[in-house]
Amino acid sequence: MSSEPPASRGEAGERTDGFDEWAAMRAVGQQTRAGLLADIVGHPTGMPSVPELNYTNPRVGRATIVEHLEKLMDTGVVGKAELPPGERHRDLPYTFYYLTEAGRDFLDRNDVLDERIWSDQYERVEKTPEIREIEAMDRPKRN
Repeated sequence: MSSEPPASRGEAGERTDGFDEWAAMRAVGQQTRAGLLADIVGHPTGMPSVPELNYTNPRVGRATIVEHLEKLMDTGVVGKAELPPGERHRDLPYTFYYLTEAGRDFLDRNDVLDERIWSDQYERVEKTPEIREIEAMDRPKRN
């Protein structure tokens, strides 16, 4: 459960929580970002790390993945959570990305991504032992 406040609507029905739906639509409409979102939605925990996203998007470099995640975070669709320093393990990621409540609400209302379809798709990807180890890691609490 996220600690984000629920979206509220003003008199004309516009969102009053600062979520810009037009910016979100432009951001999720870009092909690489749409693929990253599908992987976030389809991930078993809903919180993949950059190595996992890089594995499922091998033609996209890590730096580019991070840039696209930052754009999705700027729009409020995606959030980032980190393991506390004492819980981090050498050579394993400690930063994970998830769909925010506002992002999920936006995607659901616009029928953009069906979680069942992308979960099935994500599970069909053949993964290396290293990626399976990362997938099995404990995830931090969502911010």
